[in-house]
Amino acid sequence: MFQFFANIFGYLLELLYNIINNYGLAIIFFTIIIKILFIPFSVKQQKTMKKSAKLQEKMKILQFKYKNDPEKLNKEVMELYKTEKMNPFSGCLTAIIQIILLFSIFYLVRSPLTYMQKIPEENMNNYVKQLQESGKSVSSVYPEIDIIREYNFLKEQNPEDEYIDKANLKMNFLGLDLSKVPQQNLTDYTVYIIPVLYILSSFVSIKLSTSMQQKGQNNKEKEVIDGTTGKELVPEEGKNEMDAVMQTNKMMSWFMPLMSVSVAIVAPLGLALYWLTNNILMIIERLILNKVIKGEEE
Repeated sequence: MFQFFANIFGYLLELLYNIINNYGLAIIFFTIIIKILFIPFSVKQQKTMKKSAKLQEKMKILQFKYKNDPEKLNKEVMELYKTEKMNPFSGCLTAIIQIILLFSIFYLVRSPLTYMQKIPEENMNNYVKQLQESGKSVSSVYPEIDIIREYNFLKEQNPEDEYIDKANLKMNFLGLDLSKVPQQNLTDYTVYIIPVLYILSSFVSIKLSTSMQQKGQNNKEKEVIDGTTGKELVPEEGKNEMDAVMQTNKMMSWFMPLMSVSVAIVAPLGLALYWLTNNILMIIERLILNKVIKGEEE
């Protein structure tokens, strides 16, 4: 499945590269286009986040009220979701999309000659064989990256090959070689620049998301105050239960960035550039959508 989407994304990245003639810029514009295409999902996710913040306080009441009756609690919770017109599994679709994008783009940047340049496997195997026979190092994980790096040598060996020029990808971006893999170049400080920027942008993105959720919850606190007595409808016990859920959600929000960083360390820098650009766009998108959605609610 991931190869299928990587192949589709490859057509778009190839088109952009042929226009821009720079791999790094092609990835940036590729990311922008993908982000635009997925705006409907982002809008839905943002609205779901706001609805979730509103439902949390009502959930506290139900959890305390029916804490000794799990069956009744489940029934009331589902009824609450139905009343608020919210699907409890709506977040699963977003998670699935993120995973598909994560691995599809990984396949694409790991094998750009296959998915982007569409060089036949037979030719690729021939290039690898020539490099190995000449004593040059060829990675078992990223052989296509080595083919790109040794383009000049292979061009001399295959002057009549109609596909060899497709391996001449311009991987230099602002002085950074996007074909480099951090794990394989630990002494080269330049390989850490993009991953570090990605980590910082992830931190900002998560803080922004957490802040929006917390703000939404604070705005709904008045809904759990008894209008007659002025007392909270949920005792401290109920609060602690929901606080634990919120803490779990907060920990889960770090899962994708941490997994991405671990992959970025063992993948070509082109992948980290995609994630960095995506994070920056996500931050801008959340700020804009938050204002738009807030305006619609008002």
